[in-house]
Amino acid sequence: MGATMGPLLHWMHDVAAVTLLKARRTLFQAGILFCVLGLLLWVSIFLYGSFYYSYMPTVSFSTPVHFYYSSDCDVSEQMLCSFPKANISFMKNERDQVMAYGQPYRISLELEMPESPVNEMLGMFMVKMSSYTKGGKTVSSVGRSTMLHYRSSLLQTLGTLLFSPLLLSGMAEQKQLIQVELFSDYKTNAYQPTVGAVIEIQSKRVQIYSSQLRIHAYFTGIRYVLYTFPLTSAVIGVATNFAFLSVIVLFSYLQFIWGGLWPPDQVKVRVMIGDNTRIQQRREEARKRMERENSQKELDVPKVIGSVNESDFQGSDTAAELSSKKPSVIPDASGDDAPDTKEEESHDSKEPDEKDGSDVLDGCPLPHQGETTLRQRPGPWMSL
Repeated sequence: MGATMGPLLHWMHDVAAVTLLKARRTLFQAGILFCVLGLLLWVSIFLYGSFYYSYMPTVSFSTPVHFYYSSDCDVSEQMLCSFPKANISFMKNERDQVMAYGQPYRISLELEMPESPVNEMLGMFMVKMSSYTKGGKTVSSVGRSTMLHYRSSLLQTLGTLLFSPLLLSGMAEQKQLIQVELFSDYKTNAYQPTVGAVIEIQSKRVQIYSSQLRIHAYFTGIRYVLYTFPLTSAVIGVATNFAFLSVIVLFSYLQFIWGGLWPPDQVKVRVMIGDNTRIQQRREEARKRMERENSQKELDVPKVIGSVNESDFQGSDTAAELSSKKPSVIPDASGDDAPDTKEEESHDSKEPDEKDGSDVLDGCPLPHQGETTLRQRPGPWMSL
């Protein structure tokens, strides 16, 4: 029984050890994977936040307007010595500009004015705004008119009676908020950026509690989508960055593990196979070319010898005697052709010379029977 259980226990121990090792390796790989995914997600969020912060300009800007005027005149009358003016800066923290280049803005002035008899008798008055650059140059100027909203004496009496508890407790006041739109589509120039503005109320009798200058941006295109749908834009932007970074990390991992998308062994095999194929093709072409040249040469040589033999057989006895007297004609031709043939078969580098020799043999016309008899017949002057 013990001898039977021993191998089984060893096998179970080995299986447990292997399983534990695989589990540890799997957990380690999963931990690394989650860490990498978390890092990629954090980097994606950081990139989208940086893009949003750098691409999206200031949506709205509000600053109090403090008017000043001269007081070196006779104050007996209920009039100011000069028009109220205020100098507004369009710089945040004295470094960053409020308005981005090319972005349209709506600029308006809010005046908090009491419903006093002086303002009611004032009627209409002008509000002028002049924007300037860093050097003090005026780049734009505009003037708008405004006045208090009309309220009859009966309406004022009923309103006073209705809101008397709030008016007595100080929770409400008899005032009106006048909003004056100065620019509806103001754009700052990149070459001459606007750094401030001067606001002037062209009335010496006006009475004002406080005032605010408000600048609001109107977005179009991608900025409009980012501002109107911030959550959807954030999800799409973070997902896009995450996918892009994941692809980069995946390619880097493949480059580190395999040396690229395709293993280098496969590339080497493909290159070697291609080289062997090209070498075999070149060898086959060279072999075919040599066989073709040799066959052509073998066909050319018998033609010369055959023509000479036919001329010898067709000749008369005189021609036979002449051929017997000069046996070196055919051997010379055959002797010239034989070495050439051997050299052509053994050496491929002497092909031009051999072709020239064959051309000479082919180009020489063979003598006919009558011509041979006439030319080789000895005359009386030759015997002498």
